[in-house]
Amino acid sequence: MKFPDPLLRGSLVKRYKRFLADVELDGGETVTAHCANSGTMLSVKEPGSEVWLSPARNPDRKLRYTWELIRVGDGLVGINTAHPNALVAEAVADGTIGELAGYSGIRREVKYGTNSRIDLLLEEDGRPPCYVEVKNVTMKRNGAADGAVEFPDAVTARGTKHLRELSKVVEDGGRAVMVYLVQREDGNGFRIAGDIDPVYADALRDATAAGVEVLCYGCRLSVDEIRVTAPVPVAL
Repeated sequence: MKFPDPLLRGSLVKRYKRFLADVELDGGETVTAHCANSGTMLSVKEPGSEVWLSPARNPDRKLRYTWELIRVGDGLVGINTAHPNALVAEAVADGTIGELAGYSGIRREVKYGTNSRIDLLLEEDGRPPCYVEVKNVTMKRNGAADGAVEFPDAVTARGTKHLRELSKVVEDGGRAVMVYLVQREDGNGFRIAGDIDPVYADALRDATAAGVEVLCYGCRLSVDEIRVTAPVPVAL
């Protein structure tokens, strides 16, 4: 996924009210950017950090910029949760995610379960439909001695609901896959932050026991593009 327009560099002043961030641009102007991330953003919201914003293409939009990237250590982290579905769809289509190969049809945001929409529905004649749920992963805590990235960074009742609905898909004869997309390059593995949301951790254990598959893939990030690259080891 290439950014359609050049990103603007700045320094994070603060993130607040969940969906807002004040950023001082390199030219000295301070702007308020849309923060497309409803989590706590633990480990990726340090004031003073280098951040990158995309300009809005709609001139009538209230907020002229969207926060896309933050530099943590020597690497960039993608914090915009509007991108993972498109990134995974692109990676499925180009064969990067081999476990999801062999489907000619990819549909997004298809209704299923109880008032839910599946992120990706993969279809192929002669095969059961494959329901793919995608979660964005950005958290890497200093206390993680093994260098693992973790999900979730906040309690997610919605995420728990999705896991239970994926289990029902398998029960009904379909295929269900949970994909964790890591939008940073410095993690040595992936694990669930059960101390933050033990209910979600239990739901994932139940889901895998029911036949839901778990995949984790990393990304290569630059100020020009984000691209899904290779699997990340998973420890459940």
